[in-house]
Order: sequence, then C-alpha cells, then structure tokens
Amino acid sequence: MSPKTASTASSITKKSSKSPIGSPRGSPAKPTDYTSHGVTDNDVFMLPSSDFQLLGLFTIIAAVVRLFRIYQPSSVVFDEVHFGGFASKYIKGKFFMDVHPPLAKLLLTLAGWLAGFDGEFDFKDIGKDYVEPGVPYVAMRLLPAVMGILTIPTMFLTLKAAGCRTMTAALGAGMLIFENGLVTQSRLILLDSPLIVFTAFTALSWTCFTNQHEQGPAKAFDPSWWFWLAATGLGLGATVSVKWVGLFTIAWVGSLTIVQLWILLGDTKTITPRLWFKHFLARVFCLIVIPVTFYMALFAIHFVCLVNPGDGDGFMSSEFQATLNSKAMQDVPVDVMMGSRVSLRHHNTHGGYLHSHNHMYPGGSKQQQITLYPHKDENNVWLLENQTQPLDTNSEEIKGIKAWDAEALPITDGSVLRLYHMVTDRRLHSHDVRPPVSEADWQNEVSAYGYEGFEGDANDLFRVEIIKSMSEGASAKEKVRTIETKFKLVHLMTGCSLFSHKVKLPDWGFDQQEVTCAKQGTQPNSIWYIEQNEHPSLGPDAEKVNYKNPGFFGKFWELQKVMWTTNAGLVESHAWDSRPPSWPWLRRGINFWGKDHRQIYLLGNPVVWFTSTLGIAVYCVFKGLSILRWQRGFKDYDEVNFKRFDYEIGSMVLGWAFHYFPFYLMQRQLFLHHYFPALYFAIMAVCQVYDFAFSRIDTPFGLRESPAIGRTGVVAFLAASIVAFTIYAPLSYGNPWTQSACHSVKLFDTWDFDCNTFHTDLKQYDTPSPSGNAQQTEAPAIPSPDAEGQQPQPASNVTPQAAVQNAQIKKEEKVEYRDQDGILLDEDQVAALEGKVSFQTRYETRTRVIDANGNEIEEGPAGGDGGHAPPHPDVDREPSTGREEEGGREYPATASPEDDIGKEKSVERSDGKKPKPGSEGVEATSKDEL
Repeated sequence: MSPKTASTASSITKKSSKSPIGSPRGSPAKPTDYTSHGVTDNDVFMLPSSDFQLLGLFTIIAAVVRLFRIYQPSSVVFDEVHFGGFASKYIKGKFFMDVHPPLAKLLLTLAGWLAGFDGEFDFKDIGKDYVEPGVPYVAMRLLPAVMGILTIPTMFLTLKAAGCRTMTAALGAGMLIFENGLVTQSRLILLDSPLIVFTAFTALSWTCFTNQHEQGPAKAFDPSWWFWLAATGLGLGATVSVKWVGLFTIAWVGSLTIVQLWILLGDTKTITPRLWFKHFLARVFCLIVIPVTFYMALFAIHFVCLVNPGDGDGFMSSEFQATLNSKAMQDVPVDVMMGSRVSLRHHNTHGGYLHSHNHMYPGGSKQQQITLYPHKDENNVWLLENQTQPLDTNSEEIKGIKAWDAEALPITDGSVLRLYHMVTDRRLHSHDVRPPVSEADWQNEVSAYGYEGFEGDANDLFRVEIIKSMSEGASAKEKVRTIETKFKLVHLMTGCSLFSHKVKLPDWGFDQQEVTCAKQGTQPNSIWYIEQNEHPSLGPDAEKVNYKNPGFFGKFWELQKVMWTTNAGLVESHAWDSRPPSWPWLRRGINFWGKDHRQIYLLGNPVVWFTSTLGIAVYCVFKGLSILRWQRGFKDYDEVNFKRFDYEIGSMVLGWAFHYFPFYLMQRQLFLHHYFPALYFAIMAVCQVYDFAFSRIDTPFGLRESPAIGRTGVVAFLAASIVAFTIYAPLSYGNPWTQSACHSVKLFDTWDFDCNTFHTDLKQYDTPSPSGNAQQTEAPAIPSPDAEGQQPQPASNVTPQAAVQNAQIKKEEKVEYRDQDGILLDEDQVAALEGKVSFQTRYETRTRVIDANGNEIEEGPAGGDGGHAPPHPDVDREPSTGREEEGGREYPATASPEDDIGKEKSVERSDGKKPKPGSEGVEATSKDEL
C-alpha cells in the first residue's frame, strides 16, 4: 500500500469513528450468532400497568370519536348501496359476484342478522331511507366502527413491540384517532375498516415475531415464537380475505421472511442445515398454509350461504350455475336427433340461451327479434328440422314440424338443419341486412321469419360444424351430443356464423344481448352447445347426461378467475377517482353523500397526512445518504442505533411502498381510500422517526436526556391534529357547517366538496328549509333525445320531502376541461394544450331546482340530492355487456327473469302492440373489440 493510500484509509477510519446516529450508553457486545445487535425483549404482554391504562384511555377516546352520531345520516351512503345489498343477498341466499373476497361482507351480514335484519331492504339507491323500513343500519355500522376502534390499541402495541417509548406509541394512536378519512370510513357499512384492522393486526403480529426472532436461538421455537408466527399467518389470511390489497401485505411479510432466512443461512455456527429447514418449514406452514386455508375456508362458507340463483350467476359457467338451487337440471338424453326440442346455450357468454319473442326489430328487416337471454324460458325452445322432410311408405313427404318424431336421425358434423321456434312458429333466419345495433358490414341480422305451416326458404338453413378440440369424448366429435358437443351454426347462403357478443340491445330489445350472423367473428363468440334435449323416440332408458359437478375446488378456482378478470376490467372513468401520485399529498377526496345542506366527503386530516409523508421522505433521504457514505468507506453500520434506525423504520417504509407503488401499475379505477393501508405504515414510520430523534439518538441538543421535550412535542402535535380534525369534522360526520368556514379551510382547488351546499349561518339549520324533489342522479349519463320536454318524476330513492312551489326543470349543457388531478382548466390553458394531449369525455348529470323567477333553490351538494357520488364500481357489477376472460370467454347480460318478462308484457299491453322504438344511439361494437 502506498503512503498516499494508507493516509486516505487512516482518514476514513478517523471520520467513521463517530456515526451520525450515536450508540446507546453501555451497548452490549456484538453477538456471534444471528441475534440482532441492540435488540431487547419488547413483549407486549409484559408492559407496565401504566401503559395499559393509557391504552385504555386512548381506546375510549377512539370509541367516542367513531361512535359519535353514528346513526347520522339515516339513509344509504355511497358504497353502502353495495355492501349493505350483499348482506341482503347473503340472508336470502342469492348468489352474487363481487371482486372482493367474502370475509368483511360475511361479518357485516352477521351483524345485521343478529340485529334482526331480514334481508328485505335492498340498499338499492344512495339516499334511500333506513328508518321507515326499520333497517338495523346502526348495528351494521357498529361492526366497522368497532374495528376502527380496535385499530388504535393495535397501533399502540405495534409501536411498543418495535421498541418505541410510551409517548411515541401514544403519538401513533392519537394520529389514528383523529384521522378524518379513517373516521369517515369506519362509521359506514364499508370494507376499508376491516381491511385496516386486519392489516394492523398482521403488522403487530409480525413485529412481535420479529422481536422474538431477533433475540436469537434462545427464543427460537418457544411458545411465544410460535404464537406470533401463527398469528401473523392468521392476520395475512384475514387481510387478503377482505380485499386483495392483502396480497401487498403478504408481499411485505414475505420479503422480510426472505431476509430472515438469508441471515439464518449465514449463521454457520449455530444454524445447521437441518435447523435451517426447520425454520423454513415453520414459516411455510404459518405464513402460507394457514393463510391459504383460512382464505379458502371463507369461500366455503360463501358457497354454503349462497345456494340460490341471483344477479351474479351470469358471470359463472354453466357447470357452476348447475350447482345452485333451481338451476340444476335433471339428466337429459345425450343423443340429439332431427326433431329434437332443444335449448341452445352460448358457450362464451356463460349461459345465455338462444331466445326469441313476439316483438319485432324497429329497423332493418323489422322481423321478429332474436336475442341471447340468461334465464330458462319457454321462448328458448327450438325444434331441429332436417333440410328435407322425411318420406312415408309411399315415398311422399311427411308434412308438419312433427314429421321427424317417429324417426331417430342423428345430427352429425356437416348436417344441414333448420331451427323452428316452438312458441311463435317462426324459423331462425338470416340475410344480407345489417343488424339494428352492430351495423358492421361483416355482420348480418338474425331474425325469426315465417308463420305456422310455412315451409321456409333457403335463408333458414344452417350447417353444423363440430369443434372437435372443444367437444368431450370421441362420440361428441362425430355427432351432436347434449352438453358434450360444441359446434358452430354456419348460415348456408352467406357463410356467416351464428354469433353473440358483448353488446346489449336498447329498451326495445329489453336489454337482452344481441345475436347476429358474423362472417369474421372470433370463434369463442360463435360456439354453441345444447343443454335441454327432448325427442319422442328417446325413451326413459336412453343414455343420459348432465353437467359435471365442479366440486368446491373447481368452483373456488373459477370464481377467483372471474374476480380477477372483472377487477382488471374496471377501467372506465369515475366522477371521484384519483391517481396514486395525488394520494400522499391529499389532493382529492370522494363525495359520499349530500342532503339537507350537509355533506359527507372523504378527506384525510392534513396534519396527519402531510406529516406521515414527511416521515417517508426523511427515511428516503437517510437511506440515500447512508448508501453514499457506505460507498465512501464510512463505518456507520457498526453503530447499533444506525442499524436499528435503518432496519426498524425501513421495514415500515417497505410496508408503505408495497401498499402504494403497485397501484401505479393498475389501469383500473382508483380512489383515495386505496391509500389507507399505506397511510397506516407511513404513520408508524413517522412515529419511529420521532422516537429515534427524541429518545434513542445521542444528539448535541440533548433531546434524549430531556424526555420532557419529547413529551411536549407529542402533546403539541396531537393538539394540532385535533384542531385540524375538528375543522374538517363536518365533512366526516355530515354535521352543520357554514359556507364561509368551508371556504376558509379549502387548501386546494382539487378539494371539490361544494361549499355552497352549506348554509351561510348555523342558525339556519334550526329552521327547516323547503326541499325540492328533483330527480337524483347517481351515475353520469347521457340524456336521451326523447327526454326533452318530459317532466321528471320524483326520485323514489330519496326520503319524501315537501315539494317546491312553482319549481321548473330544464336542461343546460356545460363543457369543462380538467387535468388528470381534476383541476379546472381555463380557455387559455386548453388552447395551449391542443395538439399536445388527448382529452377523454366524461358525462355528468347535475340537477338544479329553480323557482318560477329563475332563482336557484339550494338543495345540497351539486343541486340537492343529486350531489351523491356515483356508485362505486368495485363491487357487484351487473354483467350487462359482458367482459372478456382469458381464453376468450365473456360474461353475459343478466337481469332477473321477472324484470324481463315484465318488460315484454308491458309492450304487449301497449296500444299499438309494437316494439318500443330505440330512443338513443347505441354504438356498434368494432371488429377489434371482438
């Protein structure tokens, strides 16, 4: 080594003799095994009584804050539409499809059932009154409220388990208590409060286990070691059973588990290969087997509860649907013959039946409609006729549709046949006429044509093409067999295939799914099979077939795929969505509810929110500098406090990152509440930073030696949090507020709660003001051209109110331009952006009530009851237009059969007995979309 090099090394050694973070006095010697340096036993069961007393006090305060006026408002709020509705369906046993796992929904149902809820209230509309029908909504709201309360002691114990001082643990608990967003979410029938408490429980269990693990071989495999490891697995199972956001929690625990196993692998003195595998298998059992078992057990309960058909069974395969009550069918003859009475099911849209009814297309050929209908119905029955009639003993044709009843001629690959609709006496027909909705050149209209006794024409002929790769068994590949054979019906004259896709017909088609004949359609959308089959020549001894029972594992796996595909398909814009870059800075909230000059708007506490983000930034700066210093040869990591600061806070920042950054990869709709799990970790991180700064680091300011300074800082910060909480409490509770107070605390233009909603003086809340009954609009919609001049009807989903005298309603159109954060752009900004960016159109309908003189009558946010947020898209979406699944499957249009039959009969009773004309333009499905 040269003198110069030696001098440099000496200089580095001298510099590194003191770390930026001083070590504690009398720190223990560095251990020789995998025991972590400087770790003490932070058993949360051994805390002093004073800590438990303080914990109890904070829990009581949390209960007061979250239970205050929990009965308010006494009507349906935001996503209570869905999660309350799920409770009704659980109680009635009606199957539904939701993108979230069932744990929280089952708990909400249990709370309602124990309180006497009978499932009759449907939670259908935001603003629908709870009181008159006697819904035990307070009891149902108590469940998330109690879980929100439990989050506070969980935070306190987690920080104590991490080695923080009592005042720091109190700081974390206080920040949670007075976080407006968490308070709002925990007071309503929503899933976020259960998600947060199970995430918090997992963090507590893992922190306690990590403390046991870091104490080295002496604690390994002790009862407490096993207890906290198993509790972590249980917490992971519960978290992911509420929402799939729990997968991020699993990733957090999994990454830290890999670090632990890596460190164990490096301890060659005390960890033998056999002992290492014991550690490994213990973690596999507790962190994989327990969560997976718990998760699957919840779905087993889910299936046991939902045994009847419901709105969501249209998402599922025919085999899945057959396991539901009244959806199951008797064994049917397997051989399909000429003359068989059959029902044809579309393969790709999970069970839509080829259907016709005595209503005509309003355009095109104006012949009888052919649709895809999701329910069993007599209008689904078709008779299969050969292209020629059979001959009698005199070689003369046997006339009539029953000519083939006496013969058993099988239908094979290449057979040409006609489909006769039994109810209306018309045959399936196609011709070179564009469909009334999908007006594409490569699609032809399909109709029902003819009359009783009519022999038909060449446009009624279809050729059977068996898809051998999709048919089950050798026989099913050669001839048509019920359920087992998948086939195409190719129109003989034009070469197009009978086809259905994710396009819904307008009102004149009763919202049923369109059927066309496509020349270039994708194969999955052109595949059919026969479900019901009857033929007079097939006796009781004929070979029978039925759907295979998928069993629990088949149903479980199918539902997971449907949930994943549907969740990924939630890409449409939403009136209150936001993107991840805006969340740490609280740029936008969510409008939950508005009525009677009050409003509930999901917004966090700015003091808590910004401070937690600052804590993350502090650690990131620290980590960046520590890496640079390490690269330059400084020995900072030889200091105990430096290592503990990096690992302890780094673990929580890693949890924050796992619960935040994956959302950048998602194209689906996102909302502020998706940040809540990450916020929880950020609060823990900033509290730990505070604990190190005021209690563990030996600084020149003597903060560690003056604990009164740290306690004063905690008190001051909590006081600021309480002040901020109080300021924005009217938005959390739906309390009275004034316009001036609202405007004065609106920090960002993107905080789009409407201050004009509120009264100008609090005294005005003491005297009831007249309320209009303008129609509430819950989701953005394009007004129908036929709606001009029609008098709107009172909204059925709002508590009846006194009518406004001489109120007039008219339409106005206004175009606004906003950026990706929702900030309103003026004309100059729009002009500057032209040609540089693309704008997406979002339609919103807002209602204003005015008197006869043209003066606007204040009705709450955005025009009275119209200020509610549109329904949240994360839940129980009606599979109305279908959604492609991997492998080309789609999900069908579904509605209750009672609704559809009612629609059809209402048209039959109309004066002209003609189908209702289309009142709105329906965009044709492009070829690329198929």
